[in-house]
Amino acid sequence: MSTRREFVEGAAGIAFVACNLTSATPVQAQGRRREVVVNGRRVKTVDVHAHCAVPEAMALMGRKVEPQTLLMSQPADRIRAMDEQGIDVEALSINPYWYKADRDVARELIRIQNEKLAEACAANPDRFVAFASVALQHPDLAAEQLEEGVKKYGLRGAGVGGSVAGEDLADPRFHPFWAKAEQLGVLVFIHPQADGAAADLKQRLRGSGGLENAIGNPLETTIALSHLIFEGTLDRFPGLKICAAHGGGYLPSYAARSDAICVTFPDRCTKPLRKKPTEYLKQLYFDSLVFTPEALRHLVAETGPNQIVMGTDYPFPWTRTSVDHILGTPGLSDDERVAMLGGTAARLLGIKA
Repeated sequence: MSTRREFVEGAAGIAFVACNLTSATPVQAQGRRREVVVNGRRVKTVDVHAHCAVPEAMALMGRKVEPQTLLMSQPADRIRAMDEQGIDVEALSINPYWYKADRDVARELIRIQNEKLAEACAANPDRFVAFASVALQHPDLAAEQLEEGVKKYGLRGAGVGGSVAGEDLADPRFHPFWAKAEQLGVLVFIHPQADGAAADLKQRLRGSGGLENAIGNPLETTIALSHLIFEGTLDRFPGLKICAAHGGGYLPSYAARSDAICVTFPDRCTKPLRKKPTEYLKQLYFDSLVFTPEALRHLVAETGPNQIVMGTDYPFPWTRTSVDHILGTPGLSDDERVAMLGGTAARLLGIKA
């Protein structure tokens, strides 16, 4: 566990993971900016799933942004990629790596991180918003950090992992954080991390295929959402706004089994719920990173079109066609495409049209 004595000096600033170090300076668009139009209507597009990191904060735990991840040297590179893809606004988030830090380290780390996120957004306010980081291993502190992030730094919600040092997000000890998120009415973006389900299944996921990521990450999200449903967290905090990365993992693809378990083995559903498990999908949000038109069509069918927001996972090269993915999926109305491309996210994140 890290302590103040283990602080390691690091370079200040913000680095886009698998991308760049950047100063908080305004950037002018270079080249032609793709404007997304649906049936003659210009649409503001919003990417809710875009990664970054703050080296100065990482140094507090002896971590560094490795050289091979520094693919860009200026924010102009990221904005150029956004322009090419037709992304108007990115919502920046940082994957948690600090869940084992003690309280003092966690407090300082999060302060630095949220300040740097706010600076990056302030430098280019029409292109970036950000999710606050929070130290969920200290739930009361996390609640304070969320409120400070929103009210002091102008951040738009919180980014959290799919579990916290082996503990599930539905554990009652995290209720202070969920209560604060509900009170503030802000979006919580859940993203899996490597020390979650993938670490628990390390031996099974070894070998070819990068299974710790390909399978482990979606599984982490599936478990997190399932616990939030079955443990009654979503009943206890019905006003929560939660968005799950990678289309919610596997849950929406096999959601009916969650209903069937309580019919087939009712003794295993030990917490009374206000509605069927699948109905909770209608109050969650999911990013669109599911790769094929059929997968997106099915996700919409299971959750509803107003629950889908666009996600790219930038700068990791899973896709460069998130806009076209939504535009090209058959069976969607113009209004549904507009909502997915940015309308719903803009509402959730307080982004002006």
